[in-house]
Amino acid sequence: MSRRTPLNEAHRRLGGRMVDFAGWDMPVQYTSVIAEHEAVRNAVGLFDVSHMGEIEFSGPGALETANRLITNDLSKCADGQAVYAGLLNEQGGFVDDVVAYRFSSERILVVVNASNKDKDFAWMQARAEGVKPVDRSDDYAQIAVQGPKAVALVKRMTPVDLSNVGTYRFTEGPVAGVQCIISRTGYTGEDGFELYCAPGDAEKLWEALLKEGQQDGVKPCGLGARDSLRTEMKYALYGNDIDDNHTALEAGLGWICKLDKAGGFIGRDVLAKQKAEGVKRKLVGFMLTGAGIPRHGYPILKDGQKVGEVTSGTMGPSLKKSIGIGYVPAELAAEGSTFDVEIRGRAVPAVVVKTPFWKKS
Repeated sequence: MSRRTPLNEAHRRLGGRMVDFAGWDMPVQYTSVIAEHEAVRNAVGLFDVSHMGEIEFSGPGALETANRLITNDLSKCADGQAVYAGLLNEQGGFVDDVVAYRFSSERILVVVNASNKDKDFAWMQARAEGVKPVDRSDDYAQIAVQGPKAVALVKRMTPVDLSNVGTYRFTEGPVAGVQCIISRTGYTGEDGFELYCAPGDAEKLWEALLKEGQQDGVKPCGLGARDSLRTEMKYALYGNDIDDNHTALEAGLGWICKLDKAGGFIGRDVLAKQKAEGVKRKLVGFMLTGAGIPRHGYPILKDGQKVGEVTSGTMGPSLKKSIGIGYVPAELAAEGSTFDVEIRGRAVPAVVVKTPFWKKS
């Protein structure tokens, strides 16, 4: 039996097509993936992301404890700042990718992927030296408000001055009368906020955003558009583009790994060695130059031999082109390198391109 977010009934009333995702009953789309994708690129879209997990470290030593578990450096952040980071295994591969919020040196909230929540919590509990983490996932619902009109929409609905809340910054206060963490973060490549509130308030907030956003062309959006939007940005999806078996450097996420951080982090030494020696494979973005759509698991070929595989792929609605992400040998990772993707027995030519695939004009 799939778990349900507090917005499950709201999705059904809106005609959401529900699917099982990481053990949750979630809307994959309401009208069409392309219409929802375009709403986020041109106006504003709402996503229910209440299935994500929240793990909290609180009390004296919270900052130091959490900081040793993540690859980025919260000690260099101000209160009210968040960082994108990895939880890495001893081999430098991903346990998960997370966003860590610094409320103060005594309160850190780490937001984890839904499919990994129980695993991540156990991993943190086993390795936390000092403050023990607390699973607060049932205390939060989360709504992502994303698109070029998203910021103006949220600003109209709160008395909180959001003018100084820049990217990866957050504050707290009421939105539509609902007490929220208001975070300038997202997974779409657009501006906007992720709003965390009590589960019992989620439907009130969702309905208020839909009503106030009518003038902006707001659309509720499902997992399909979330995936096509993040793929156009080459944002990694855990289980596809990043996993236990590929290191942060191979995934092109060395920038979230502060190798010189005081106290280090799990997997640091492997990454330092790999950085010195050079990686053997890299995660690249590519565009098909022939007909077809690359999908997760499709083989990547060079001279007829398999050299890698597609980790994510789609027809990019903003680009009207077939795009993909995949691991290839380092010598094929440079922009302009060519290889083939095997699609239903056909070798379709592809070229490595600069990412993100999509940029605001």
